[in-house]
Amino acid sequence: MIRVSPEEFDAIIAQALDSIPAHLRPYLENVLIEAAETPDPRLLEADDLPEDLLGLYIGASIENAAAGDGPLLPDRVLIFRRNLCEMCESREELADEIRITVLHEIGHHFGLDEEALDELGYG
Repeated sequence: MIRVSPEEFDAIIAQALDSIPAHLRPYLENVLIEAAETPDPRLLEADDLPEDLLGLYIGASIENAAAGDGPLLPDRVLIFRRNLCEMCESREELADEIRITVLHEIGHHFGLDEEALDELGYG
């Protein structure tokens, strides 16, 4: 397990976002990306999600939003600090896992399913 401050964790998320190609960034303008300490237990129970969840995308993919099925609120990507820190032994490993998690959840925004994300190395 590694310990980092919330500010350092947020800075690592910002680095992960900086790795997103410039031509994709306009499609993320309506996506709020934020860190949370842990997943909300009610959310885990309602959606039958594991307690060790690393991240979560809440929203409608671009293609669903284009079809008029999108929410009125911004889409959200939640990155769970405690779960990521508990699985990592170094800052470098944490940065790598945060990057993978951020890109995985953003992949859902672009309509990618778990299988496609696994193929891309973001599983």
